[in-house]
Amino acid sequence: MTGSDIPPADDPARLPWLSRQLLWVDDKRNVDRLVWALALVCGALALADFLYHKHSYFPVENIPGFYGFYGFLMCAALVIAAKGLRVFLKRGEDYYAPLTVESEEHPDADLGRESVDA
Repeated sequence: MTGSDIPPADDPARLPWLSRQLLWVDDKRNVDRLVWALALVCGALALADFLYHKHSYFPVENIPGFYGFYGFLMCAALVIAAKGLRVFLKRGEDYYAPLTVESEEHPDADLGRESVDA
């Protein structure tokens, strides 16, 4: 097999079956469509919250859309808390550098250097 017979790395034929089935998600227009579809489903579910009788334990549960709003609020709070926690848990880029193999000097005998004098 010559170099020209090998398909490029980004050729869909080289991808697994499931990856080929999901390639449509990679298109920017389809991503926008997915976001709008999700927003439409969320809106429909919020409207459906007005259509049934709730047997609530706490009075706040009777507010239409309470669970959707509460879920969004808690998700946003988790993201903000994670950003704040990052300040305390963040390590430097070279935190593990003294212990890695790349930090050791490689023996010159194993490098196989050749000197070419012109």
